Amino acid sequence: MPQRPRYPMPKFMRDALDENNLMDDYKTRPPYQQNDYIGWIMRTKLESTRQKRLEQMLDELRKGNVYMKMKWNPK
Repeated sequence: MPQRPRYPMPKFMRDALDENNLMDDYKTRPPYQQNDYIGWIMRTKLESTRQKRLEQMLDELRKGNVYMKMKWNPK
């Protein structure tokens, strides 16, 4: 199975995580989730969609038990 590309975290995402005190919550997520969030946000064509996805990620990190609108149970 081919390995997924690893995406570098863009500055605006790092800033948003820091400003919302969610960097620790982000870092506790499995690497695949961290990478999926970055890729999902960065693949958008419109800035409005990028912002909407960023807000969804931040909200899911605040809740702690949601990943891409699905229930997630951290171990």
